[in-house]
Formats: sequence, structure tokens, C-alpha cells
Amino acid sequence: MSQDARFEDGAERPLNLGALDESDLTVISALAQDAVFPATEMLWRPTERRFALLLNRFRWEDEGRARHGAERVQSVLVVEGVTAVASQGIDPKDRDTILSLLAVTFVPDAEPPGGHVLMTLAGDGAIRLKVEALDLRLRDVTKPYRAPSGQAPEHDE
Repeated sequence: MSQDARFEDGAERPLNLGALDESDLTVISALAQDAVFPATEMLWRPTERRFALLLNRFRWEDEGRARHGAERVQSVLVVEGVTAVASQGIDPKDRDTILSLLAVTFVPDAEPPGGHVLMTLAGDGAIRLKVEALDLRLRDVTKPYRAPSGQAPEHDE
């Protein structure tokens, strides 16, 4: 006798999501919230018009957290069509700085499809990317690992 498949029977899959509009970006922002990364893991390649971050992302989508504990996974967040990069609250000389991503939003220009991708960081930091159009991808690149704190991030209300 066969049984219906259950959620628990399925293998966990790495994320590989793209955002071409603001509603897509809202999903990626929620999944990347509380990702941490060293300041040294930012890369802008002006000739390729590409900006990338290597993040240690908290797995908000993990429904098995109560069973196996809080997990993180390394993910790459790539923004295409980047023509300029600016930041505030980040000391590029401090190679030991660990940054925490709070949100990723898009501010359109008066003439679409261009605008700015804004990455808001904890501690009043921010990264602003001037883009030709919204074109962003979040992709997990390692297997999940137990979060060093063993807990989900929390925010004061």
C-alpha cells in the first residue's frame, strides 16, 4: 500500500530566487533579513556592472527549526546593472567589521526602469546601488549549518 508524500519526506532545497520587481524583492528581503557578513565580502565589478555580497543568511523559511535548531546558510546576493555604489556607516579600512542586513528595498527613478537598490544595515549603515533596472538574485551556495547562537535573531519592537 502506498502513502502520500509528506513535507518531512522531501529533501530541503537551496534557495535560488530572482527579483525583477518590487513584490519579488519583498520576498528576497524577508529571506535575507538578519544575514550577517564581513565587510570584506562585498564585491563591486564596475566593468561587469555587478555587485555581490556573500551572506551568512538565517533560514527563516526552515519549518524544521523546532526539530533541529536554528540554522544559517551561506548565500550570494547579486545585483546586476549597477552603475554606482555608495555607502554610509561602513569603514572600508576596518576589515574585521561584521555587518547585519536588515532590509533590501528599491527606490525607482522618475523615469523607469532605473532606480536605487537600498540595503539597510543594523547600526545606521546602508549600501546604495544605482541600477539600470531591478535585477537581483539570492542563491544559497552551501549546506545549512547550525547557527552559532543556536537561536533565531530577535528585534526590539
